[in-house]
Amino acid sequence: MVSDTSLVGRTIRAAKTGEMIASYLRSKIVRGELAEGDTLPAEAELMRQFEVSRPTLREAIRILETESLIVIRRGARGARVTSPRVEVAARYVGLLMQTSGTTLADVYEARSLVEPEAAALLAKRRTERDLADLADCIDELEATIPAGQEPAELGPWIQSAQRFHDLLMQRAGNKTLAIQSLVLRDVVDSHMMLAASQPGQAAELIGGCRKVVRSYRKLLALVRAGDADGARSHWQTHMAVVGRALLPDQLRSATVLDMFS
Repeated sequence: MVSDTSLVGRTIRAAKTGEMIASYLRSKIVRGELAEGDTLPAEAELMRQFEVSRPTLREAIRILETESLIVIRRGARGARVTSPRVEVAARYVGLLMQTSGTTLADVYEARSLVEPEAAALLAKRRTERDLADLADCIDELEATIPAGQEPAELGPWIQSAQRFHDLLMQRAGNKTLAIQSLVLRDVVDSHMMLAASQPGQAAELIGGCRKVVRSYRKLLALVRAGDADGARSHWQTHMAVVGRALLPDQLRSATVLDMFS
């Protein structure tokens, strides 16, 4: 009879070997040696290549599937490779922020520290395409200014406003900042809708829409002129003013968990 200790030992060894196989395949995916859409060899072939048992190989496949680096479809001969997606990181970061009691004030403070620096970088590195895309985004934002005072009318406006922030972060030329902004996207969107749903807040936010558009156009002018210091200073002021509107007293201590529960 196989002892419990022996069984546990084999399970641990299989898990560790599975992690090593997953690490090997992961490195090939992130380096582009296995491209999106490629199909991994059939299970029997992979078992032969790595000289492992079926449970060990399936542990490796399970790890990669959890990381959304492969997709297994019923009837397919092998797992299909998918590109790493920011949504996966966002899901885990969101859970971490929820369990750690991160407040909305904390999230907004982080954005207020980072975005002005991104604005300065954008002013130094902007291209004609960046300027055109930012201008188009502002025009779209102006076209979606709500005519009424209902919170539901703020949906398209919030999406367009967030797109401007996304462009600012993405076109600053720093990939780390761009990914960071995308990871926080769900949190920020939910925060905006929560702020709009507060009693009396929708009317106040709608009333400030045109001021926001003017502020965006001023930033664009500073970026176009290559004025990094001016862009940084203006965006610091913008974030402070908007922060006061988006974080009334009743929301300052609200947590990320409150938005998703």
